[in-house]
Amino acid sequence: MTNNFTLLTPQEIVFGRGQVIQLNERAKQLGTRALIVHGRSPGRLEQVFASLTDLEIVQTLSIGKEPDLETLINAIAEGKSLGVELVLGIGGGSVMDSAKVLAAMLPSTTELLSHLEVVGQGLPLSARRLPLILVPTTSGTGAEVTRNAVIDVPDAHRKVSLRDAQLLPDLALIDPALTDHCPRLVTLHSGLDAITQVIEPYVSSRATVFTDLLCVEAIPKGLRALRQLMTAESEQARDDLAQVSLFGGLALANSGLGVVHGIAGPLGGLCGAPHGAICGALLPAGIAANRAHVEAPEIRARLDRVIGWIAEVFDTANDQALPVFQQWIADSGLPGLSALGVTEEHIASTARTAASSSSMKANPVVLPTEVIDAIMRESL
Repeated sequence: MTNNFTLLTPQEIVFGRGQVIQLNERAKQLGTRALIVHGRSPGRLEQVFASLTDLEIVQTLSIGKEPDLETLINAIAEGKSLGVELVLGIGGGSVMDSAKVLAAMLPSTTELLSHLEVVGQGLPLSARRLPLILVPTTSGTGAEVTRNAVIDVPDAHRKVSLRDAQLLPDLALIDPALTDHCPRLVTLHSGLDAITQVIEPYVSSRATVFTDLLCVEAIPKGLRALRQLMTAESEQARDDLAQVSLFGGLALANSGLGVVHGIAGPLGGLCGAPHGAICGALLPAGIAANRAHVEAPEIRARLDRVIGWIAEVFDTANDQALPVFQQWIADSGLPGLSALGVTEEHIASTARTAASSSSMKANPVVLPTEVIDAIMRESL
């Protein structure tokens, strides 16, 4: 852990139940001709859309899964002719990532592919993005406060990032009420992603005093909230999990991730499973592998604290915490990677590529290919 850090955040963050009532007033200050990106079934957001009385909605884009390159290229081409002044992303992580890409690329004269990591040149954005507001409706990715957008490139069998500080929005508006009664499996998958995104920054080789302040509170809070929501709906648990998701986004943006996300990126590109589900299935084995191979006493102590928090929430001994956690995840509806369609071929390919992924760079220990392979097999 270092006392030195650089802080990357949106221009403004608004958090609180009922705060979405501000959206119309805040949006019209940034522009009136709006592009709205939303999920596949925006029905539960009808009241939010109806409240946008001062906006002229000139384009909409429905995103039902992680955005693919062709969908985004087509949306960019359509949007360039419509005089869009403002982009709103209202939905889950895939929706917000798509909104980020569109806000960045609509004013641009360059091709999207040239800015992508791995499959492109990874060039910085060449034009100032459009005004951007992000409103999450799930508690998972923290994408509303991160500077990257994940894009599926089917031809390359990879999910890669567009990464630039300009992708941080003008306003991240987090209203936990928008997550109330979110479907059970979506809650489980996204919640496990949120928890992973406060655990990995906490044990990261780039952890800072700032990210520690976020993660130490968020890890046990997220575990308790998700356990509650798998039992019964709770406004308090929804509020807590939304806060954990926000904290995770801020933490990963400022100290990085680790082995779970290092595997999840390339594996998701191969098998097509939801990102949060992959992270949730991998999390217990990922923690165990880092604990078994790390040598730095401080990081070992951090991993032991994480295991202790899991043990406390799930009412078990520390040495049983990870197996109990893995069984709870399975019993809650996520039995493992094999149920997500992961095959032997996927494992072999991912083990070769995961070590070079951007998320792996902050993992607290360099894990050899055979350990990465074992993490996936233990998560089947």
